[in-house]
Amino acid sequence: MNATTWITAPSHVVQETPHRILNIGVIGYGYWGPKLVRNFQELPTTRVTAVADLDDARLAAAHQVGPTIAVTRNYADLLASDVDAVVVATPVSTHFRIAQACLAAGKHVLIEKPLVRNREEGQQLIDLAAERGLVLMVGHTFEYNPAVEMLKEIIASGEIGRVYYAHTSRTNLGIFQRDINVLWDLAPHDLSILLYVLGLEPINVSASGQAYVQSNIHDVARMTVNFTNQVQAYIHVSWLDPCKVRRITIVGDKKMVVYDDVEMLEKIRIYDKGVENPDHTNNYGEFQLSYRFGNITVPFLSTQEPLKLECGHFSECILYSRRPRSDGKAGLKVVKILESAQKSLLNGGMCEPIIW
Repeated sequence: MNATTWITAPSHVVQETPHRILNIGVIGYGYWGPKLVRNFQELPTTRVTAVADLDDARLAAAHQVGPTIAVTRNYADLLASDVDAVVVATPVSTHFRIAQACLAAGKHVLIEKPLVRNREEGQQLIDLAAERGLVLMVGHTFEYNPAVEMLKEIIASGEIGRVYYAHTSRTNLGIFQRDINVLWDLAPHDLSILLYVLGLEPINVSASGQAYVQSNIHDVARMTVNFTNQVQAYIHVSWLDPCKVRRITIVGDKKMVVYDDVEMLEKIRIYDKGVENPDHTNNYGEFQLSYRFGNITVPFLSTQEPLKLECGHFSECILYSRRPRSDGKAGLKVVKILESAQKSLLNGGMCEPIIW
């Protein structure tokens, strides 16, 4: 297969379309590409009609999965076709260039996280999408996870009281990236979750870490984000850990809640635990903190696949002219936090303001 090959669907294949079906093109058929194709193919409102990738073996795999899917090494072929929307699942360094071309061609765009490499690129994409009246959405998949939606509801209800702090861990062995460090690769998940469930504005950030395996590409990092209302978030990310961990703990003045995405069944646990200051005392000997150890509650959660919910949301936003939950502005906010974190990472962990 050469660079100009464009394999079209068999002419005898006919699909009934009881209502409007969006034609979806996918650029990048690496790790996320097959998952995206599967989910869009399973939705009643979308069908994948084209896939672009530079790897002939990946294109062959895509064509085998969907014989009706046209494949090409040149994504310009895809943009010249009748696709209504494009999903960009390529390395971050290519996001801006490809997404800009898609929007300029009049295609709605879903782009994998992080949105782009810097704020200037992000703002340009947002402005171009607005100018063309197109949907620009970022793949903050965990915002569509029923467990994260439940976490947001629990916090908003006041059940855990005033939020003190949050702690997140996202670790595993690999997958090592070559164009971004572990902060830019893994932290967007936790940042997008925290921004969504807390509903607070981040003020500043500090970060530290090390590059052990690849020179100048940090594979282990820790960051502290200070939000309004004196809420702090501590985020630990690593490509160099023996255990896969996907855990977020939110501590309130009444209760505490843990979201563990690795758990198969009990992804959310609410702990009726806490500590309270005593009433005013006259001397040190009377001072005692009051500890509370109550029950653990496990709420019922939907088992729907988050990526499918995200893909469905993208199609609904196009069909009904809605603003995506994780729109370009949400993606740009994460990029701005990461920019300040990157600056801190390189200057010895100094606290850096988040410039809006």
